[in-house]
Amino acid sequence: MKKVLFFLVVVIAAAGAYFYINPNEFSRLKQWAGFEKASPTKTIRIATEGAYPPFNYIDATGQLKGFEIDLAQALCQKMQATCEIVTQDWDGLIPALLAKKFDVIMAGMSITQERLQRVDFSDKYLNTPSRFVAKKGSDFEISASGLAGKRVGVQRATIHENFLRKLFPQAEIVLYDTLDNSFLDLIGGRVDLILADSVAVNDGFLKTTNGQNYAFIGPSYTEPKDILGNGVGAAMRKGETELLKSFNEAIKAIRADGTYKTINDRYFDFDVFGQ
Repeated sequence: MKKVLFFLVVVIAAAGAYFYINPNEFSRLKQWAGFEKASPTKTIRIATEGAYPPFNYIDATGQLKGFEIDLAQALCQKMQATCEIVTQDWDGLIPALLAKKFDVIMAGMSITQERLQRVDFSDKYLNTPSRFVAKKGSDFEISASGLAGKRVGVQRATIHENFLRKLFPQAEIVLYDTLDNSFLDLIGGRVDLILADSVAVNDGFLKTTNGQNYAFIGPSYTEPKDILGNGVGAAMRKGETELLKSFNEAIKAIRADGTYKTINDRYFDFDVFGQ
């Protein structure tokens, strides 16, 4: 009996010494046993464009706002991590991610096979159709022959540029660094139409004073999937399996507990998660 007690004393002393030297391990043990809640310890650097309202934009005070900004914060909270959100021009998002300037992209980036060759994506967190916009009263025929020779504005390096090049090869494609700049040229008559995400165009242009004389024209597009993708997800470097798993679990969790709907309803009167 004395030997057993002596052995237990030695084990307890050794454990105490180990956890004294390694307090983080003791904290993990308490979290595992349910005596302590985990606190945010990791920081995830998330990049966005900051020029794509209502998904991500910079407000009049210089603060990042938008659906994706709120969503990123909710996901980080669910992952018990701290969010650090930074801006990056659209063209440089994937190159900067691969250069490890940040960890994740949340910038309205669609999940396409072309991009999957370079990066991994989380499960989708939104999915909205693409549409053309033109001046009210325009009678453009939205077909390959109908847009032949017409100047169509589009943001460069997007699914919409690829869509135009594949399905409307005779159109004169005019590329822009931001969607806002394409709106300015549409107003100025320097392009005949623009093609973009329907929600971004509606909230960022058609609902504004500058967009009151413009309207959607033609159908909504969600196909072909090999061009328009399978919704928008969070992009990250290949091989970041734990980060990818954490994001996917967090997306499912906020969909299940109502957090996603709360954020969604701040910006939209429909579910942008889509089908």
